[in-house]
Amino acid sequence: MVKIGPIELPGFPLLLAPMEDVSDPPFRALCKSNGADLMYTEFISSEGLIRNAIQCRKKLDIFEYERPVGIQIFGGDEDSLSMAAQIVEVTNPDLLDINFGCPVKKVACAGAGAGVLKDVDLMVRLTAACVKATSLPVTVKTRLGWDDSSKNIEEVAERLQDAGIQALTIHGRTRSQLYKGTADWSLIAKVKENPRIKIPIFGNGDINSPQMALEYKNRYGVDGIMIGRAAIGYPWIFREIKHYLNTGEILPPPTVAERIAVCREHLLRAVNWQSQRVGINEMRGRYANYLKGLPNIKDYRAKLVRLDEVDAVLELLDEIQQTYASYEIERSPIEIIDYHTKAGLLG
Repeated sequence: MVKIGPIELPGFPLLLAPMEDVSDPPFRALCKSNGADLMYTEFISSEGLIRNAIQCRKKLDIFEYERPVGIQIFGGDEDSLSMAAQIVEVTNPDLLDINFGCPVKKVACAGAGAGVLKDVDLMVRLTAACVKATSLPVTVKTRLGWDDSSKNIEEVAERLQDAGIQALTIHGRTRSQLYKGTADWSLIAKVKENPRIKIPIFGNGDINSPQMALEYKNRYGVDGIMIGRAAIGYPWIFREIKHYLNTGEILPPPTVAERIAVCREHLLRAVNWQSQRVGINEMRGRYANYLKGLPNIKDYRAKLVRLDEVDAVLELLDEIQQTYASYEIERSPIEIIDYHTKAGLLG
């Protein structure tokens, strides 16, 4: 068992990463049903919450079936983060997470996200301010450092633990790397091996298969792993990893019927959470991932993104299922999407 304050997670839990424009309630529901043990909202600007920005407030929506679930915020001002933490607490999540990892220029260069990695003292003050402002367990997600010359995660981990956080997730890249190259988990392992560290340490970066999850579990000794880009369009990654860790067996890939069922569920949840127009628009960018591997699917995808009525989309999904009813999708490595350039921001 892994504990984050009063939250009890199974041994070696699987976490869904906070991803802007991806990890909203409809998507989180799919990941939860496929085995995610702890999930996070899209990251939320502390300044936006304080200004009562509608978009930011909408991201606070959480539902009982998601628990345990954490709300992630970001910012570079102690007072703003404290006020945001108090606002978050009213919505009653299970924990509050601080984003010190987003590398995107408009966040990092504004002194938030991974930008705080350049000033460890500020990071500690921001964290301490959040811990003081809320009774929720406070956790942090961050990176190895700003660049190769400042990989300060070992110092950061100790100081954040001293500031009161109750778990730490480390992405195995620096800010300068963005999402390029290969994540280096060796420093994550050093943090975990530090006898001073008593809080759970979760690793993040590049996990895209059950075999890789087991390898990294054994090699680096982390308490659990956080999965981000590999889950986009493939929420089955959680059940596949869990099954492999428990049995050593590789599950078959989802059938066409399962893929279509997830498309339908995601669409209906998106429409119910937002509206028909918004839900349909948001789903248009997701069909390609769900239907990947089906031959000659391009024309169907083109039709899906032009439809603007739920019933019409559902009817076309039924047609796709019938067309490919006997087709078996071959297993291939799950593509790690270059999310920074193709989809938005990774929290």
